[in-house]
Amino acid sequence: MWYGPAVDLDDTPAQAEFRVRARAWLEEHGTDSPPPVRGIHVADPAPYRRWQGQLARAGLVGVTWPAEYGGGGLGPIEDLIAAEELMRAGCASIIDHIAVGELGPTLIAYGTEEQKRRYVAPMLHGEEGWCQLFSEPAAGSDLAGIQTRARRTPSGWQIDGQKVWTTLAQFADFGLLLARTDPDVPKHRGLTMFVIDMHAPGVTVRPLRLMSGSAPFNEVFLDEVALPADATVGPVDGGWGVAMTTLMFERLMALAAFEHLAPPPEALLAPVANHPAVADADVRRRIAELTVDRLGLRFAGYRALTAIQDGRIPGPEAGLGKIGVVEAGRKAAALIAEILGPDALEGEWGELGAEMPGMRSAGGTEEILRNTIAERVLGLPPEPRVDKGVPFSELGRRPEAVA
Repeated sequence: MWYGPAVDLDDTPAQAEFRVRARAWLEEHGTDSPPPVRGIHVADPAPYRRWQGQLARAGLVGVTWPAEYGGGGLGPIEDLIAAEELMRAGCASIIDHIAVGELGPTLIAYGTEEQKRRYVAPMLHGEEGWCQLFSEPAAGSDLAGIQTRARRTPSGWQIDGQKVWTTLAQFADFGLLLARTDPDVPKHRGLTMFVIDMHAPGVTVRPLRLMSGSAPFNEVFLDEVALPADATVGPVDGGWGVAMTTLMFERLMALAAFEHLAPPPEALLAPVANHPAVADADVRRRIAELTVDRLGLRFAGYRALTAIQDGRIPGPEAGLGKIGVVEAGRKAAALIAEILGPDALEGEWGELGAEMPGMRSAGGTEEILRNTIAERVLGLPPEPRVDKGVPFSELGRRPEAVA
């Protein structure tokens, strides 16, 4: 049986010093924070981006970024410490978590020096918002099946296509976009990453409204969008490797943000803590199950962070954690609704419950994560793939080669 690496829960002396500094700064400046939000939606990101700028100057955002690009040059444990201290102080976390956690590190890894100088610092300080343009209506879980095309022009590139489930695109100034530049090779090849100006002619953003009434996600239409020749990030036709780097940073971000994404049971179930229904045996059993699940998720996350701190590659903890966090939120919302009835639909808890079903698709669908765990951890055989080695342009012409 696989148990993973041992878990080290103690701060090193350097980490303890970082925690003390973070706590002292938040005690002094925490009143500048806008109200914390649950979920991923805000009607106006401006105050949160101003707060992000303060946090960045204090070294509490971009903790793992290289110091030469304005980051802390520290590890994921310090990133977790910053998240813990923000929660402890009752302060808001950052809204542009995708930008800081995934897109910035990708630009640092693959961008040109000119791109880094232009984009990285404003992103870190919340001066410019970013979004990630990966998923498409016909290529969500199968990211390599994207159809958005990038064609060379005398002045650079022309982008045509559609993206969907794009978080915070309505507030973004720039995006990191994956497009197909060569359809005559197998689908995992012939992809290229681009920086795109979200205010450029031909870019249309339309909100996707959830049943909660909020619209954190969007669909983005790209009609003859002109990009300069130097908009590429990483090698032309080598975008799959760049995209995998982005998704690797997504895994690390999810682990570092675990305490924020997975509040303890007493926080999840706060609306019913003093309700008479808590005396019911079945309700108490369900609360106990949530508590056990939450503790298991917490230590799975700690195990993965310990592995990273020791220089090892974490296993499936992030995927398991994401599934568990969403499932715990869904179970808690269902229990609250059963106890409170229609009153549970009001306020932030009702909005959080309404967001939970959609979160099953965010950051990689639950089905794909379960497949990954089945194949890479349990050793189960992969699903048949008859599209390997087939040029993308021929997939629609060969019925037997459709994934």
